[in-house]
Amino acid sequence: MKMRIEEFNYTLPSSLIAQYPSNQRGESRLMVLHRSQGTIEHREFKDILDYFHPGDLLAMNNTRVLPARLIGKKETGGKCEILLIPSWNGTKGAWEVLIKGARKIKQGARIQFGEGLYGEVKEAKGGKGKISFSGQGEVMEILLKIGHMPLPPYIKREDEPLDKDRYQTIFAERDGSIAAPTAGLHLTHSLLQSLRDQGVETTWITLHIGTGTFVPVKVKNIEDHSMEAEWIEISEQTVKKIDETKQREGRVITVGTTSTKALESFSDTEGRVKPGKNLSSLFIYPPYHFRVIDGLITNFHLPKSTLVMLVSAFAGKDLLMKAYGEAIERKYRFYSYGDAMLII
Repeated sequence: MKMRIEEFNYTLPSSLIAQYPSNQRGESRLMVLHRSQGTIEHREFKDILDYFHPGDLLAMNNTRVLPARLIGKKETGGKCEILLIPSWNGTKGAWEVLIKGARKIKQGARIQFGEGLYGEVKEAKGGKGKISFSGQGEVMEILLKIGHMPLPPYIKREDEPLDKDRYQTIFAERDGSIAAPTAGLHLTHSLLQSLRDQGVETTWITLHIGTGTFVPVKVKNIEDHSMEAEWIEISEQTVKKIDETKQREGRVITVGTTSTKALESFSDTEGRVKPGKNLSSLFIYPPYHFRVIDGLITNFHLPKSTLVMLVSAFAGKDLLMKAYGEAIERKYRFYSYGDAMLII
């Protein structure tokens, strides 16, 4: 039986969409969902230590968000805004971009972005395009100087200096994402050390978040939606840690939907994860059978999004929708800078 997009809808008051992070990293609230009992607890994020056992493995996404949003001027004088989509497989040439106000930008247009960086529009259609850059210095170096953090559109403000730190996880080290793996924003060095002190192992994977995570589902039946591919890298060391965790009957708990997608994408039907690097367009929705993960730390996601579908597949749709109802009632903070959920 096909699942309809409306089954993943809910109504959220705009006042609950977090516009700024918590005052201190890790000070968020935590909702805990127990899948087997169908119960919900309300805690603080620091209490997450209570739910880990010695021998568990915490898997995190170490991608780094690029300041990939550029604001420039066309030769005709009009303002122009683009979002660069990194090319993770090393191809050269024109960059793929998302263009704001694309109807006003035509092929061949030249844009000045400052710092001696110029772009020429090679393609422009339906909000997407390709731009080749010229000027002084490497594009990546110039991005670090003049690029803006690509905050999601539901954060109704310009990026500020605080976002360079807070819209990045403390373990971000691999450049390549246009959005943060937001569940990881709650983790602090001291909390990770406390987990290790109580016998929890940690490991990292890389999934560079692209447009696939955010493209709206526009079909009536979710099975008809196609995910855009995203780049994943999983090391032999991480695979070894997962194998050892399974052998000692520990649990693999992922931080975020991206870590989950990465491990599930690289697993076989027996749940064994293979090392490697490749693109994946895996779309997880109910009644998907999870092969690798036993627990998930996540944020609260947009209605009808592929992320809320993935989390529904893990928690159970009815329990998740009940949890979202309670979160709204208790005024949890939603989305990227919002509060957290642990599903075990």
